[in-house]
Amino acid sequence: MNGKVGELYRKWRPEGTYDAIVIGSGIGGLSVAALLAKHDGRRVLVLERHTTAGGFTHTFSRKGYEWDVGLHYIGQVGRGSMLRALFDEVTDGALEWAPMGEVYDTVVIGGERWEYVAGREAWRARMLDYFPDEKEAIDGYLDRVREAIGGSQGFFAEKAVPAPVALLAGPWMRRRFLRHADRTVGEVLDGLTDNPTLKAILCAQLGDYGLPPARASFAIHAMVFNHYLGGGSYPVGGSARIAEAVAPLIEAAGGQIVIGAEVSTVLVEGGRSVGVRMADGRELRAELVISDAGVPNTVFRLLPEGTPGRDALLATLEHAARSASHICLYAGLEHTDSELGLGRSNLWVYPSTDQDGDFDRYLADPEAPLPLVFISFPSAKDPDFARRYPGKATIEIVSMASYDRFRGWEDTNWMKRGEDYEALKDELSRRLIEVLEREVPQVKGKIAYHELSTPLSTRHFADYAEGEI
Repeated sequence: MNGKVGELYRKWRPEGTYDAIVIGSGIGGLSVAALLAKHDGRRVLVLERHTTAGGFTHTFSRKGYEWDVGLHYIGQVGRGSMLRALFDEVTDGALEWAPMGEVYDTVVIGGERWEYVAGREAWRARMLDYFPDEKEAIDGYLDRVREAIGGSQGFFAEKAVPAPVALLAGPWMRRRFLRHADRTVGEVLDGLTDNPTLKAILCAQLGDYGLPPARASFAIHAMVFNHYLGGGSYPVGGSARIAEAVAPLIEAAGGQIVIGAEVSTVLVEGGRSVGVRMADGRELRAELVISDAGVPNTVFRLLPEGTPGRDALLATLEHAARSASHICLYAGLEHTDSELGLGRSNLWVYPSTDQDGDFDRYLADPEAPLPLVFISFPSAKDPDFARRYPGKATIEIVSMASYDRFRGWEDTNWMKRGEDYEALKDELSRRLIEVLEREVPQVKGKIAYHELSTPLSTRHFADYAEGEI
């Protein structure tokens, strides 16, 4: 079983002074802390409000089972890739990856199935097998994806070049990317084909970015699609291995990761950050403060009034809608993956090809069919799971959710939200299990334990105002 990463704040005593403080221990916070420690020799203090480090890469255990909470699969971590090089850099190569195999995503629409297979040419060939009359549309789609990815390089490079260069060259550097970012997925696909089934299949991974075709940016869609096109992988030992592998680099330079450590305010003096004030009033100082708490939390809650640039950020964020919320059923089975015949491919289940309409109908009427159900098999993806949890298997079933449906309980405490809340969770669990047993019938009657998270769970643990992901 993976242990918790980090020292408990209430027992922690600072060990001298720190060169940098990082607020939050998600993958971004841990990575920057490891790089500062490894390359600059800086003593970095990572402060995490949760009871373990890792953010959405952490895992949790119940009744002898273990589930990941956010990292269901990842692409582009094969040998020689830039992302693999970065992971190796921040873990000293201690993290191993298990490929998911040829088929990494399976699309289910109205009971019919289509497969996403690894590799651009293999994926193209499979789509042409499914849609032999849509060669022009399929090739056009791949061309649009390539153009968007190519344009993204200049867009992101603008953020890294010196300010005078960005001022002069910025419009040119971002132009190609914005040409795709300013169009929706629906607009691009409508210009390629009239086939609703093909369009729905091309949008199958929309849960990875949280919006249906009529509202999602094509550039974001293209980056997600391209990220997984070479196939999916999963960390050997579970997603908690990421924080476990990063922590030693931080500690080797004299840094620490402290959990149960809630920051209330960034200390700002003379127009620059000089430290943080904790929820208990303690002040901790460092010459460098980095927030990995998310932009809204940082601007709205952590930066004090009068901080240079804060008002401009507030004005920008007022017009930014929050991303999607979700529910997730964590299921445990007293059988192995091989006994049940569970594969590693994710399932993306849709009631129809009308993805925009299905989302709108569900938001208007929560009794309508679930607009999307994502089914993941973490125990099957992790070759080390059977050693840690012999005779068991785990499944995660995810769907989109409206925070408004849970808003009435937002002032209640975790695990103490009342009978009505538990009744709603039971009903949602039943609906998710119904979809699971329909699409994976061999698990029917074999779920030994299950637990549902809601947007309020995400709000409680990740501190996002409306449980967004």
